[in-house]
Amino acid sequence: MKPFRSRGGRLVARLDPAETGIIGLLLDQLEQLLDADPADSTGDPVIARLFPAGHRSDAALAEDYRGLTEQSLRGGKSDDLATVRATLPDGGGEVRLDTDQAGAWLRTSNDLRLALGTRLDISEESEPPEEIVDEGDHQLAVYYWLTALQGSLVDALVAARAGRR
Repeated sequence: MKPFRSRGGRLVARLDPAETGIIGLLLDQLEQLLDADPADSTGDPVIARLFPAGHRSDAALAEDYRGLTEQSLRGGKSDDLATVRATLPDGGGEVRLDTDQAGAWLRTSNDLRLALGTRLDISEESEPPEEIVDEGDHQLAVYYWLTALQGSLVDALVAARAGRR
């Protein structure tokens, strides 16, 4: 990965084919979660992270809040996911984003990290693997790579707003 940089009014990064493949796979998995019938995903800890309760001590109030907001939240997440898909280069290459697209990338990468971090039980004590010896290490490495990608996008947005490159 060549990290995001501000260039010519756009935020630009370069991803290799394996990296775009990983993002595509994660997008597919997130899309499946978002498209699932809410009744079928009750109790899923990832759904609980993506759509947190509106009130922790009053279950009825939390359920009312969910009923008022969940459809809109799902729609927004789906729209952002579609933007990321549309701007992800097929087979690797340059990602070129305007500020609206960058916002969609930030929100979606955050959702991907929440989902993956929840499944992997990431905590403050979690560390990137020193070497990859099994599937768990691979998934953990993907989580930290995604964190770096998101961080480079944040840095590029800050630099663009400050007029730096």
